[in-house]
Order: sequence, then C-alpha cells, then structure tokens
Amino acid sequence: MSSLRITTGLLLGLVAVALPLAAQGWIEPDRIPRPRGAIEKVRSSAQVTITGRVARVTVEEWFRNTGAIVDEGTYHYPLPGEAVFNQYSLWQGDTELKGEMMDAQQARTIYETIVRARKDPALIELVDHGLIRARVFPIAPGETRKITLRYTQVLDRVGDAFRLRYAGGRDTMPRAFHITVDSAGRLGEPYSPTHGITTRRERDGLDIRLSEGRWRGDLEVFLPLSRGLVGLSLLNHHPVGEDGFFMLLLAPGRGVQDQAVPRDVVAVLDVSGSMSGEKIVQGRAALEQLIGTLRPGDRLRLVAFSSGVRRMATGWTEVTGETRRQATEWVRGLSAEGGTNIQGALEEAFAQAPREEAMGVVVFLTDGLPSFGEQDPERLAGRAEQGRGRFRVFAFGIGYDVNTHLLDRLTERARGTTQYVAPGGDIEQAVSVLATKLSSPVLTDLALSADGNVELYDLQPQELPDLFAGDEMVVFGRHRGAGRGERSVTVTGRRNGRTERFSTVAVFRGEQQANEYIAPLWAARKVGALAREIRLRGMNREVLEELKRLALRYGILTEYTAYLVQEPNIVAQRQMEDRILLRSQAPAPAAATGEAAVGRSRREEGFAQAMALEN
Repeated sequence: MSSLRITTGLLLGLVAVALPLAAQGWIEPDRIPRPRGAIEKVRSSAQVTITGRVARVTVEEWFRNTGAIVDEGTYHYPLPGEAVFNQYSLWQGDTELKGEMMDAQQARTIYETIVRARKDPALIELVDHGLIRARVFPIAPGETRKITLRYTQVLDRVGDAFRLRYAGGRDTMPRAFHITVDSAGRLGEPYSPTHGITTRRERDGLDIRLSEGRWRGDLEVFLPLSRGLVGLSLLNHHPVGEDGFFMLLLAPGRGVQDQAVPRDVVAVLDVSGSMSGEKIVQGRAALEQLIGTLRPGDRLRLVAFSSGVRRMATGWTEVTGETRRQATEWVRGLSAEGGTNIQGALEEAFAQAPREEAMGVVVFLTDGLPSFGEQDPERLAGRAEQGRGRFRVFAFGIGYDVNTHLLDRLTERARGTTQYVAPGGDIEQAVSVLATKLSSPVLTDLALSADGNVELYDLQPQELPDLFAGDEMVVFGRHRGAGRGERSVTVTGRRNGRTERFSTVAVFRGEQQANEYIAPLWAARKVGALAREIRLRGMNREVLEELKRLALRYGILTEYTAYLVQEPNIVAQRQMEDRILLRSQAPAPAAATGEAAVGRSRREEGFAQAMALEN
C-alpha cells in the first residue's frame, strides 16, 4: 500500500519576507527530470476553537494524483508566529497514522532502515522556523491522500480586539472555514475586512463561518472586546504528581498622553562605507521618523559612526520644535564612508545616563562587522553590558553581514529586541514601527508575585517586558505550593512615575487537567530560551540535556529532535520519550554572520513565542 513520506523543514526567511500570514498548504512538483504525473490539492477545511485568547486549529487537506503515473511532490505549510503544533497525521484510507517525537539522530537511523526495507515512513525535522516543507510520496494515479495538521496559537491583540489570521493562498478549490468561540460575553460583533462571514450567537458562544465554496486570499477575523480589556487574568494547569503551569495575561489600558513617561533617546546610525546607496537613504529617513515622534519633555542624543564616532552635541538635547529641526538637518547631512567602529559607538551611546524618572532608550542600526577598535563580539558584548546602565536597547541588523551573536547579546538583558532587515528590506518602516511603539509607554519595570505560600517560577519570558499603548502581556510559568483554594497574584509596574498594581484571584484546585495546552506553550518558550543560551554562550551539556528533555516530552521540533510517523506494522524498538541521546561530540559553534545566522536568531525568537509539535 502506498503512503506518504514526509521530510519537513521550517524556513523563517521565506515566511518573514514573502509569506506574512499562516497559509493553507500547497504542492510543488518534484524537479527531478522524469515523466510526471499531476498532484493537486482538491479540498481544504479548517476548524478553529477559541477559548479566551487561545485558538486550537485543525486543518485537513486532500491531494489527488490526476495523472497517469505514480507521482510525488513537495508539500508546504506556513505556520502562524506563536503556535504550538500539536499533531501531524497521515491517512491511509480511513486509518489515521500518528507519530512520535524522538531523538533526531535515532529517528534518522530508524527512518533510513525503514526506507531501505521499501516502506514509507514520515520523518519531520527542523531545518529552520516558520514553513513546513514535506516530501509527498508516492500517490498512485487517481488516488487521493489526506493530511491533518493540528496546532494551538495565542491570538494577536490589535488595539481592543483579538485577531485571527489565516492565509488562504491563491488557489480556488473548495474549502470550508469554521470558528467557534466560547465565553463570548465580553466580545462585540466579529468582523472580517477581507471576507464575508456569518455570525450566530448561541448562549455564551459564537459560531462564525465562511460559506463553503471557492474563495481565495488572506483571511483576517477580528473579535472586538465589548469592554476595553484592562486588568489581570490567570489560568492554570496542574498535572498529577508535579508542579503546575500557568498562563498570565495583563492588559494595563492606555496611558494618558499629557502624563506620558518622559524619554531619553539615543539614536545610533552606522554610516560606514557599506551603508552607501539605498541603505543610508533609508537609515536617515528612519532617524527622521524617530525624531518626529519625540515630544517636549523628552531628550535626544544623535550618534553616527564609521571608522570614528561623531555626535550632534556633547550632552542631551531638550526636545523643542527648533531642536527637532536642527536634529533633522544634522541627520540629513550624514554620508557613508569608512570602516565600522562598533566599540566607539556603544561607548558613546551609554556615555550619558538617562534621568531617573525617564525611560532610557538606545536605538542602534548597523549593517556590518566591527573593523576598528575592539572586534571580538564576546568582549564587545561584555563591555556594553557593564556600561549600559538603565538603558533599553533596540538593535536593527541590516542585511546578512551583521554579527548576530553581538546584536542579540546587546538586547538580551536590556529589555529590548533585535530585528533583522533582509537585503532590500525597508529599514525606514521597521524603525517607524518601533518609534510608534516607544511613543506611548504605559507600564515599565514590571514584577510578578503571589501571596501565601505560592511560588511562581521559571517565567517565560524571564524578563517581563515593558508595555505600550494597546499591548497585552502574555507570560507562561510554573507554580508550586498553591495547595487548594484562592490565591492573589499581583503584577506591579511603573506608570507616569508612580507604582501601579494589578491583582487577580487565581483558583487553585490541586491537581487539575483543565487548560492542558498551557504546558506545551510554556515548554516551547523555554526551549527557545535554552537554544538561545547555547548559541550565545556556547555548548553546555546540562543546558542541552534540559533542552532535549523538554523537546522530547512536549514534542518540540529542534535540531536535536525529530517526529517520525510509521506504518502500523512498523514499531520503534523503544520509547524515545524516556531516553535522551546526546551526540558523542558537541556540535561546532555556529557562524555568527550570514543568512543562516540571521535565520537561527529569528528561529530562536520564534520558539520563544511558542512553536512546538506535540504527539
């Protein structure tokens, strides 16, 4: 009996540049020059169940060989950004074949053994992040095969609405899309700016449908909050015999514009020779936009660097209409030439501390590697950490020649982020998004606590982020010592120079199996943090063991784990979940520059936003 052979890779670059939304899968013909059949997708359906802010998605897709010979192709499926991929199933008629997660090296050995025996297993491996790429083999003439994907995702918060995004692709074969929402009392009327939908309320639930038929294009559905969501909520999951898991959501509401947090902003632009042409034009425009978002009460410093370092003024410049004009003229006069003195640029960026009551921000743009002064990335990052003080650092790596190790280390503990702009990408637009965000800080310096004997630990993310207008914070973690009953959980932060508290009463019922999706979401974020630790600080056996243990238990695809689907009569000789196999030698340190390095950094950031595969 023929079946499906799957080899899966995840490619962030393709998704980030060409595929902004999760899409239904498609088949790409094999490029091997031989007589071809004709595999095409003939039907697709998606069922989405939304509880609170979590959506559980089941996608079914049918493929048929309409040609005269046995054929194969490559199946692709892009995933949403924050998704836990729960299951991948292959179908033989009415029989659903599910797989298991195991050590990657062992899975490949089993896979190759089965293939040599002329069987057709499915091996799913992680190559990068974001796009599943699968070998579909073989499909006989006239035969139809079905693939089922199941994943869980945390919905985007856009203003006062939750947003579900799903890209339908360009084909127009028959398809169905159905959304059910429970606890919908706090939601207004759903709407879609892209497709016609029908909505029916049933008690406290919502039923949303697109009529089954031939439709194409990217689908967006917004679920407006009937009352602006302000406050704190916590869900927990407590499996038998171990500590519990929790998911916390905080929406602090909007800040008051006339009481906005003052900001001390340092803008640092690389003007080395490699920035000449379109990049320096976009870089100057990006800084102009940043300057335009500043208000009276803010302060500014402008730094440009190539072989040397120059600044607009020796100290802070108070923002007024006149100083904004002067700063814009200074930026417009910058030209690109010379080498890259990152050490000098960082020392100048941190030379003047921000005010106690202000939010200090460094925005750092570069497209190259250090060529003057200190050039060792580890020593550069160490010096920057010592000199950073209370600054948040947001870095932009332009192109593939940047040192990802250095930029990621700069922002890792600085309550900031690193964003990589691909060659030809829009630098101005990327910085504009950040500038808009930084214009409305609402809650900063957050901390989480619980009363009684409850201990909240292993938070993901470990450093709670600053929140801005329209943001909602999502934190996963573990808890112990809760016992049974109600406990108060509190988040404190700074708003307009004052301490503010958000509290909620969490109900702990001892061991409970509800909200089981929380555990793999937490694990996926922690795996991302561990992978980042290995990349930035080198291979550590204990860290690797912990990464693999979590990946095997919760079904998370990494470079050390794989997912193997086997025919019913083929069984692996041992359960891999309880045995962790380490490579005999630690892998060589990965390169810190180039397209692959940028992809690794993006992949780990994606993992930190919860992407996994659970059997």
